[in-house]
Amino acid sequence: MQQLTVIGGGFAGLVAAISAAEAGARVRLYESHQTLGGRGRTADGPYRTNEGPHAFYKNGPHWAWLNQRDLVGPLARVPALDMTRLRLHSGGRLRSVPPLASLRLARRPLADAPVDRTFLDWASSLIGERDARATANSLAVALFHHDIGSLSAAFVHERLQRVLSFPPEAQFPRGGWQSVIDRMAARARRLGVVIETGTRLTELPADGGPVVVATSLAAARTLLGDPSLTWESGRTVLLDLGLRTRRGDAWAVSDLDEPAWIERFTAQDRTLAPAGETLLQAQLPIGPDQAKAVGIERAERLLDLGFRGWRERVTWRREAVATGRTGAVDLPGTTWRDRPAIARGNGVYLAGDQVAAPGVLAEVSFNSAIEAVSLAIRDTGRAAAARAALDLDRA
Repeated sequence: MQQLTVIGGGFAGLVAAISAAEAGARVRLYESHQTLGGRGRTADGPYRTNEGPHAFYKNGPHWAWLNQRDLVGPLARVPALDMTRLRLHSGGRLRSVPPLASLRLARRPLADAPVDRTFLDWASSLIGERDARATANSLAVALFHHDIGSLSAAFVHERLQRVLSFPPEAQFPRGGWQSVIDRMAARARRLGVVIETGTRLTELPADGGPVVVATSLAAARTLLGDPSLTWESGRTVLLDLGLRTRRGDAWAVSDLDEPAWIERFTAQDRTLAPAGETLLQAQLPIGPDQAKAVGIERAERLLDLGFRGWRERVTWRREAVATGRTGAVDLPGTTWRDRPAIARGNGVYLAGDQVAAPGVLAEVSFNSAIEAVSLAIRDTGRAAAARAALDLDRA
């Protein structure tokens, strides 16, 4: 096989590089930043934040793939006592028990949820509009969208089942996702992958070999000059806080009135903040025309309820807005199959979390990367066979 080029050194790019190298390909990976990881990067200490709260959903195919290669590493588990400190906001008060209607809805088979109806419309017909809205808003942790009820019922219901599964699917690598990225990069290098960081490509390599573009969809659109590379995503305010530790703080606060999620990540992993301090990460989806201040104001109201005296305990603070970087969301009448195709023609393949591959969150990146490499190897083999047949005919 000719050399395979991977553009993008995030989770999808590293999966593509490793799987191609394991199949015997010569691989070169280009990453525009100085460090690998993409949205899987974890900031250097003393506050080791991910770009938005991250967790593995362990029933996905990426989980098995990483474990088979010993790439997950030690896990940080939420203590049982802290899990009892999940709080749900409704009507200005916190509660500790999820709406029973949400739990009943989650038990319905996935096949019951239609693709062509909104989640709010479908769920309202089963549990009433009030509980349907609360259920939709509670999924901010997995969807990062300001109007979850407007999305495809089938798409949202899959997330609902995964989020409310028991025992919980969410797993947290100790030290943040960067620990997994570092192990993946080390494996790639051992397999002979050449990794060039700090190298931004503005055009495809000229050697003619297959290329896996594992960047954001916006970056791929520019690189390939293809305006069709678009898909609906979310827009989310991210608020990270270091606080002096106080007993009695909530583990997480989920908003049932508007989509929002705040999590105390040091509950499961004390290495993420200095001794005596707590690391909170919040995500608050906002509409396309809303200002960051709208999300920050909502976050501070929830913090007042779940983290008493937090304002006087702040030791560090960071705010950001994530636009188009929160994964694909499917509108009514669409599924993952309708997203931009992986195979783009002329030896170019897409990988990432907004392309035509199934799964939840990082699973989409993983599945698309595996499929991109599989197609590249298959297509390259077919082209080689055709050239060999032509040479025989000429002979």
